[in-house]
Amino acid sequence: MKIERLIAMLLILLQNKKVTATTLAERFNVSKRTIYRDITDLCLAGVPIVTSTGTDGGIMMDEGYKIDKTFFNESELQVIFAGLLGLSSVTLDNKIEMIIDKFKSKNTTFINHHIVVNLSSFYKDTLAPKIELLQQCIEQNQSVEFSYYSKAKEMEVVLNPYLIVYQWSSWYVYGCEKNTEHFKLYKLNRILNLKSIEEYFEIVNFPKEDLDFNQFYTDEIKSVILFDASVKYRLIDEYGIDSFQIQGDKLRFEFPFTNDDYLISWVLGFGENAELIEPVEVRNKIQKMITKMSKKYE
Repeated sequence: MKIERLIAMLLILLQNKKVTATTLAERFNVSKRTIYRDITDLCLAGVPIVTSTGTDGGIMMDEGYKIDKTFFNESELQVIFAGLLGLSSVTLDNKIEMIIDKFKSKNTTFINHHIVVNLSSFYKDTLAPKIELLQQCIEQNQSVEFSYYSKAKEMEVVLNPYLIVYQWSSWYVYGCEKNTEHFKLYKLNRILNLKSIEEYFEIVNFPKEDLDFNQFYTDEIKSVILFDASVKYRLIDEYGIDSFQIQGDKLRFEFPFTNDDYLISWVLGFGENAELIEPVEVRNKIQKMITKMSKKYE
């Protein structure tokens, strides 16, 4: 990802007197245009980088520049490494390990971190290649196409990808759907046959409020559920200690859901330890489902 590349590029420039944009582009498998954008970002961040053209041209650090050993303290490095190790759970290459090795020294103990993050869950084998491809396409403003499986239908999508998003415990790609020219969010686990295409797009600026991805999931179904006290731990685990009220020997749970299919499957997952009270129409759906299920097991 970009932050990994910027850190690795900074370390390469610190270790080498001069390096060409072509060499960096080949090293990180990106275009020279992307490298020059990265150099601009580093300069804007205050890193004094000098570029020169010609047969002896290249990219180099201003002489005498170095990262002060107090640039990061050990607590800050622990946070950085926890984040990098989390990213390593959804990447296929060894960039992060290379960065860790370059930061290591005999006098540092920051590698003894106390947080372990796995962002891939059970899906690393299928998730990591998608993230790698989307990352490359985003950096090069290149379109992608894929098959997408939603509740309503299966469809073919051509997308201009802008962001890779981790939210609601899942990975998504956010971009502009070419047919409708609308920005949409697609869940990576529902994407199949993802590939880049030989089409490129111009970046369109969008308001910051569009990055509130909760707009894609409006809370429309106000539920009331009574739970047996034996499943209190699950409510605490999934929604917190303040998500319910004690009502006699039951736990009264009130919460807005985005769709009735998820609500029904979630309630049924508690078996006889849960009873949906409201909304009535969803309660009736559950009753019909239980009747049909019962016939299958007669």
